[in-house]
Amino acid sequence: MTQERDVVATRPGRARVGLRALRGWRPTFQRVRGILRSAVTSFIVLAGTFWLLPGVTASGLVALLGLVVLVAAVGALLRPLLLAIATVLGGFGALVLGAMVQAIVLYVALWLAPDTHVANLPVVFGASWVAVALAALVNWFADAGTDDAFVSETVRLMARVRRIEEKAKRVSASVAGAAAEACPDGLLVVQLDGVPAPLLRWAVRAGNLPNIGRWLRTRSHRLAGWHTGIPATTPAAQAGILYGDVRRVPAFRWYEKDTRRLVVTSRPRDAAEVERRLAGDRGLLRDGGVSISNVFSGDADTCLLTVSHAALPGRNARGYAAFMTSPYGFTRAVVLGLGGVIRELHQARVQRRRDVRPRVSRGGAFLALRPATTLLRDLNVTLIAEQMARGAPTIFCDFVDYDEVAHHAGPARPEALDVLESLDQVLGILERLSVEAARRYHLVVLSDHGQSQGATFRQRFDESLEEVVARLAHGGTNGHRPGAATRTVEEWGRVNALLTEAVARQGPTAAATRKAIRKHTRDGEVTLGPADEEAKAIAERDPETVVIASGNLGMVYLTRHPEKLTRDRIEAEHPELVAGLVAHPGIGLVVVDEAEHGPVALGRRGRHRLRDGHVEGEDPLTPYGPRAREDLLRHQEIDHVGDLVLVSMVEPGIDEVAAFEELVGSHGGLGGWQTEAVLVYPAGWALETDPVVGPDGVYRTLLGWLETLGLRGASTPAVSPAPAGPSAAASGGAAPHADARADADLPSGAPVRLPSAGA
Repeated sequence: MTQERDVVATRPGRARVGLRALRGWRPTFQRVRGILRSAVTSFIVLAGTFWLLPGVTASGLVALLGLVVLVAAVGALLRPLLLAIATVLGGFGALVLGAMVQAIVLYVALWLAPDTHVANLPVVFGASWVAVALAALVNWFADAGTDDAFVSETVRLMARVRRIEEKAKRVSASVAGAAAEACPDGLLVVQLDGVPAPLLRWAVRAGNLPNIGRWLRTRSHRLAGWHTGIPATTPAAQAGILYGDVRRVPAFRWYEKDTRRLVVTSRPRDAAEVERRLAGDRGLLRDGGVSISNVFSGDADTCLLTVSHAALPGRNARGYAAFMTSPYGFTRAVVLGLGGVIRELHQARVQRRRDVRPRVSRGGAFLALRPATTLLRDLNVTLIAEQMARGAPTIFCDFVDYDEVAHHAGPARPEALDVLESLDQVLGILERLSVEAARRYHLVVLSDHGQSQGATFRQRFDESLEEVVARLAHGGTNGHRPGAATRTVEEWGRVNALLTEAVARQGPTAAATRKAIRKHTRDGEVTLGPADEEAKAIAERDPETVVIASGNLGMVYLTRHPEKLTRDRIEAEHPELVAGLVAHPGIGLVVVDEAEHGPVALGRRGRHRLRDGHVEGEDPLTPYGPRAREDLLRHQEIDHVGDLVLVSMVEPGIDEVAAFEELVGSHGGLGGWQTEAVLVYPAGWALETDPVVGPDGVYRTLLGWLETLGLRGASTPAVSPAPAGPSAAASGGAAPHADARADADLPSGAPVRLPSAGA
């Protein structure tokens, strides 16, 4: 407790942090050039705004030009102050202030302008948002679709952060009477959620991913696939990748007989509970690492937008405040997000008109949440940039864009490929930003699983999995329907984490948020989406059977028995259940324990004993690949696995599956591309095994690289900024620097040469 009080006592207060943010702003040539460009843009958009909104008028061209000057001057004067205020307010306060910045600037300018007329205050706010939308559109066309403005703004943020960090280190070194130690190279791990290795290879060959393609063709990086096994889900993969533990997460969600409750890893409290169970002191990101937009923290010292911590950046996170108050941050994300909604509506209509199959509905929650993925993508880039400027030794960030779109559009459809291209642009942006980093970073790009396409189970057979189980388990003692958790919940994880952090804060913005979503808040946690509703229904009804779905992986629990049941005991209570599921054309495998032989995979024409590999009749594992037996046997050893494990059928020849959720692109079980993930890593670095198998195999590989870099140990050396020049740039994230090419020329498996940041 004494140590904790000392830490709190030395932490800078809100006012001091805000003043520091204000002092960090300096007029530069880039800012002056940006102001001149903004003046031209402002003239165009203000003229358009006045034409669209008659409640705001100017008396003539001279008055309009004067208003343009006022808007530029007021913006130049107010934005540094607003940035400082946003830094003090913290996460959600910055979000609210970012939404109001444009209105504040325009309102003040209109109030000062003598030749303009404003009907009322609401008209000003409406005019400000019209102006923001038009400005973003004009700037987008002016930039010809490039990200230069966003990168320039982020580079300025990194420069400010580095100045602050350098000053703090000089003060610390002078107090200690010693020179700051040089820091080793850093590691940046970018997770492209749900990207299958075969699809990424095809996109590179087609020339659709210029940055990854350039790294591979110049041999600065290599591309390998890795086998995820089952369950092919983000929580299971990150438990293995971040902790080396593959025994705690049997699916995306599951039922626990001992506590009689549903666990859903997209809910912050459940993710936090699972994280507590993972092996202690083994987290990949310990020793100063940073977790951004992940399910679990990996024992990181800094957790941003991490579900298990329900955390936004703290109140002194300049990157978040800068993003929310910048016209190239929050407003850009909002406008692009709204554009994405319009594009999504058009693409869904095209699918319906052309009768593209398989397909699912692309409205509802997915349409509402689509802009959030754009905002989170740019916010993630800003947060990564800030942490690189601070010199964090290891950074791990998950980008969920592709996974969300592929679920609803299809993994290889044009919409999903467009998102994959945008993620390649993100990697290019990170490459450019790495030049400003406080240490030399190496980039590893990986995915946590792939995706498989196919018409859903309900579409094929006009009934859901829980309806099939209810029909076959009619011999139950109470005769009511099974409890079910089969609705789509994955997309709500980051949103609930963000809002949970918001309502936990103090101040008026947090109070307003709590009031607005009080019906969806329980014990301080926001529970938007169907996960909490399903968990509540199961808890209240206490059903005899519970059916869980994660993609084309299903699990059935007989809840009246605390232990996992064998086949003979299941058939004694529900004589038709196992045989009926095996005979169903939509179910390819039923895995159940037999008292004599252990776990057995049952198919319609044969059975496969998983322990000894004995097959009777036709091998039911053949359609699922050569590692199916190993995958299923390993899955049976995970905590809280169902009494019955079901995997859907696989269409021969095209490898399409039948998801038990209403998703045209799915993952969780076996079949198709869902177990084929991506690993892109610097050339000359050695893999732990080739091929890498299982997320724990990825963990061991990453851990070995951290040890080689000198980033894994009892403590991490103090961070000191690297000198300017090629050696300070990111050899991993940036293919193209001279000292990086030396590493790229090494043969596969050769020891990698890692020059220090000061070399």
